[in-house]
Amino acid sequence: MSSRRSIEIEGLSHLTAIPVASRIGPLLVSSVVAPFNPGTRDVPDTIEDQYANIFRHVGLMLEEAGANWSHIAKMEFWTPTADRGILDPFWLEKFPDPKSRPARHTHVGQGQSARASFIAFIED
Repeated sequence: MSSRRSIEIEGLSHLTAIPVASRIGPLLVSSVVAPFNPGTRDVPDTIEDQYANIFRHVGLMLEEAGANWSHIAKMEFWTPTADRGILDPFWLEKFPDPKSRPARHTHVGQGQSARASFIAFIED
């Protein structure tokens, strides 16, 4: 069995003994990805800025795990707004090819701020 490796990044951490992500072999799974401004517990006022922070954090997690955006298999989002179009520009920037996009599920009307999680598969 492959050993597990906790993933930690600069600017985002949990207050408890939980890593921001965990990698076992080719599988990388995140914990919940908060929209905090880097290095703080502050949540930006706009949903656009929250998504920008989430995508920044995910990018750093991927990098720390030896991966990139092409390794994402699925992303889930929890968002307070029913306007899913706010998320799409960030999504399309990272996944421009309609023939090669990860699965996505968006939970609408959940909480006061955006959050996300992801699963990635990294072939060495």
